[in-house]
Amino acid sequence: MSRSAHPAGPRHADVLPEGHYTAPADDLNSLDPKVWAQTVGRDADGVVTVGGIPVTRLAEEFGTPAYFLDEADFRARCHAWRGAFGTDADVFYAGKAFLSRAVVRWLHEEGLNLDVCSGGELATALAAGMPADRIAFHGNNKTEDEIERAVEAGVGRIVLDSFQEIVRVAHIADRLGVRQRVQIRVTVGVEAHTHEFIATAHEDQKFGIALAGGQAAEAVRRALQLDGLELIGVHSHIGSQIFDMAGFEVSARRVVQLLAEIRDEHGVELPEIDLGGGLGIAYTSDDDPREPHEIAKALGEIVTRECEAANLRTPRISVEPGRAIVGPTAFTLYEVGTVKPLEGLRTYVSVDGGMSDNIRTALYDAEYSVALVSRTSDAEPMLVRVVGKHCESGDIVVKDAFLPADLAPGDLIAVPATGAYCRSMASNYNHALRPPVVAVRDGEARVIVRRETEEDLLRLDVG
Repeated sequence: MSRSAHPAGPRHADVLPEGHYTAPADDLNSLDPKVWAQTVGRDADGVVTVGGIPVTRLAEEFGTPAYFLDEADFRARCHAWRGAFGTDADVFYAGKAFLSRAVVRWLHEEGLNLDVCSGGELATALAAGMPADRIAFHGNNKTEDEIERAVEAGVGRIVLDSFQEIVRVAHIADRLGVRQRVQIRVTVGVEAHTHEFIATAHEDQKFGIALAGGQAAEAVRRALQLDGLELIGVHSHIGSQIFDMAGFEVSARRVVQLLAEIRDEHGVELPEIDLGGGLGIAYTSDDDPREPHEIAKALGEIVTRECEAANLRTPRISVEPGRAIVGPTAFTLYEVGTVKPLEGLRTYVSVDGGMSDNIRTALYDAEYSVALVSRTSDAEPMLVRVVGKHCESGDIVVKDAFLPADLAPGDLIAVPATGAYCRSMASNYNHALRPPVVAVRDGEARVIVRRETEEDLLRLDVG
């Protein structure tokens, strides 16, 4: 069957099924710069390029599915965050979003610090040459081996997450003859997601020590009494994919109030506060994220105002953008395998990846954009659901979007803004092979995380 004769699903003018989706753009060949990396565009033949390389050539050389990361975009975002906060604040890249040795080297070269939350992330950071004193170690249940390795390496801070961990880190530091710099993670009763925040009942979670009931104040008392610990500040993280600064304002007020209570009780003004990360990015054209300079200005004003009201010296601020740096820099490239119209509903477009390379849609009900990238099309838009090849009905990559009605097997489509939490949360479900991460810059492409092979899978199977 020719592409022009391909049966299409519901058009934009039809009655559409209930659900949340973004209306089709006037031109399905356009690429919204909010959701694509900076060097992405279309060449004279209508093929999408990144770093000057057509995706058709990338697919031939590296296969699909694959993540393609715009290195120039990544570095530019690091530079923007570092410049926005200046020398009087610290920017820690949240390694959980995506981490590799190449990324660690870029962070080091661009002047960012790094936070890790596992022994594996710490090993990657150290192997790539990140100075240990620029590493923060997170986690709600760090093992003794992980803590010992972090202390031995000389990490700049360990974020304490429980009363047991206060004792555990102090004991290991004493045994190693080290005074370890630490922060205490507090839960402030604020959880923020996108445009709304809720200020009650969010102590019910696994992270941090609650302000409620004086628990955080007691944690501070215990940490200050232990010779192996140097308490340098408090840490707060209120959520993810945040666009509205109101939640940060409430959080900062409560954290500063705690700092004032510490001063009044102990005569100590802690020099740092970490306001965490969670800053949002554009996954679809409906999202409107803030620029780093806007975030830096807003956070600085909030903390300064609250400290002045409490008669405190303004502490050094730290932030932890992860998704906000790496998320927009990458897209996932797929090849279309089958196109299945369901009359009166939508068309199902199956690709050669799925929930094994992007679990976020199934796990978080996340929304993504998608585009035909191997050519342009003048066909009418059709409502589609992009799905994977796994044996799960919930194996959905993009829930509802519009693609040209002449889409056919063999076409290449791409999902932007997949730099964060896609490769880092990828799995071998159905014994799928995890895709490679390919860095593209100035007309050159190189693998920074290689594609898994069947030999890799069988090597681990020792039965």
